[in-house]
Amino acid sequence: MDKVLLENTEHFQIDSEHTNYLYDIKVSIPNVEPPKEGFPVYYVLDGNWYFQLARDVVKLQSKNPLKTRISPSIVVGIGHAGKEEDARKRRFFDFTPKAEAYIYPKRLKGKDLGEHGGSEKFLAFLKDELMPNVHKHYPVNQQNQALFGHSLSGLFVLWTLFKQPALFSCYLPISPSVWWNEYELYKEAENFVRLQTNLQHKKLFISVGSKEGFMCEDAKHLYRVLHESIDTEIFIAQDENHASVVPTVLSRAFRY
Repeated sequence: MDKVLLENTEHFQIDSEHTNYLYDIKVSIPNVEPPKEGFPVYYVLDGNWYFQLARDVVKLQSKNPLKTRISPSIVVGIGHAGKEEDARKRRFFDFTPKAEAYIYPKRLKGKDLGEHGGSEKFLAFLKDELMPNVHKHYPVNQQNQALFGHSLSGLFVLWTLFKQPALFSCYLPISPSVWWNEYELYKEAENFVRLQTNLQHKKLFISVGSKEGFMCEDAKHLYRVLHESIDTEIFIAQDENHASVVPTVLSRAFRY
């Protein structure tokens, strides 16, 4: 029985000097002539889980961009190589900021989550290694690049916005783990609003499922803090939970 290959999709790995870790990279390229300015790009964190879904969303909706507002675009899936358990622990490390005296919430105690605090090195990998590679090999519109993440990688999307707002034009955190390190992201958001003055070309789309409990209020709080400083939309997906929210809102997020 033959294997099914994804059309117009390339796969390679990057052994990062910044993180000392091997990443699986999948790139979907539109099967049309690139515009003069290059294709928009969606960088999809947790690419092991979400790349194919994101690729299909873009492929389907870009057939009618006047109605969907999604033009033919490159999709880059960023996944963790290796065994699933090792990749899960590495994900926890890469997507979390440093926390010298971190105390886990009660619901996480007793779980073997691995080390945390690798977000600075992972961001350096994106900025210095992955993105230059993508820009070199594909026709990219560097003024139209979005970063997508869910849960812990949604936390990383927000953290990246607050630390390196110029890196992407659109930030798409879904069900972000705002609770990390006793909600230190709230302080980061307040500092971001206080210090940033040039955000007129940046966009932020926050979404969460209505059945995600406290995470709904977390997202609403961030929206209240940020929406007057940056073009921000919040979408509460009715009757969706932490797992089901991604396929429900991905299309809406990419249209933003």
